[in-house]
Amino acid sequence: MVRLNRIYTKTGDEGTTGLADGTRRSKADARIGVIGSVDELNASLGVARLYASGEVDALLGRVQNDLFDLGADLAVPQATEDHSRVVLRVKPEQVLALEGDIDAHNAELAPLTSFVLPAGTALSAHLHVARTLARRAERDAFALHEVEPLNVAALTYLNRLSDLLFVLARCANDDGKADVLWVPAGGRL
Repeated sequence: MVRLNRIYTKTGDEGTTGLADGTRRSKADARIGVIGSVDELNASLGVARLYASGEVDALLGRVQNDLFDLGADLAVPQATEDHSRVVLRVKPEQVLALEGDIDAHNAELAPLTSFVLPAGTALSAHLHVARTLARRAERDAFALHEVEPLNVAALTYLNRLSDLLFVLARCANDDGKADVLWVPAGGRL
């Protein structure tokens, strides 16, 4: 269990931050950027949960916990992993759980006839914001993966998460019946 006695440590005052393996990285390092993108995504889900209830709120809570697992995964580079201690990694089962959630919620949706604008209910709009943040976290993670290997399950998790958030955003719009649809050239005068 994590125990934080002090909130400020002063160890980052010179522009570095510590990873879980004890190494220090520049705050401008790509790995720290990915961890920050995942944190921002998680915070946006906290805002979305203000508008969620029941099963959707519980699902988003599980995802928030998974994102902390993902942050822990990112905080221990695979190249420096000490195999004598247990390192928390995102597992393929977490990806499969997202796929099950996507399939279950998508089965209730009206078929798409156009692209969906990120609008509608407050919950839908916030889920669309979270979806875009998931996509950015995924892009940041793949950029890092080109330089340093990452857990493939973690990369896949981010991809599936953006899909889940899209589906949940549609569910929040009366199961897609109240989606705001794109009208090609509809904004022209």
